[in-house]
Amino acid sequence: MIANALLIFVIASIWIGCIGFARLSTPLDRLHCVSFVAASAGPLAVALAFAADGFSDRAWKIVLLVVLMLVNGAALTHATARTIVWRASTGERS
Repeated sequence: MIANALLIFVIASIWIGCIGFARLSTPLDRLHCVSFVAASAGPLAVALAFAADGFSDRAWKIVLLVVLMLVNGAALTHATARTIVWRASTGERS
């Protein structure tokens, strides 16, 4: 029962991010939606893994993957935002 509720929350957070991505107009705003999905769905997926499997090897592997995703995602989001701002200031288009 708890695992089903957590799965619904994971899916809802992903859909909220997708709707926000579709509605926002600037690339920096859209980047926030991508970061939101990673930061909200990841920890919920970890909770889902522990609710479904308990303290299993698979649940701990998901913890490791989510932590790595959050750390690498933050660095990638920062680099992407700097590139967007740089391209906007120089007037460069692809």
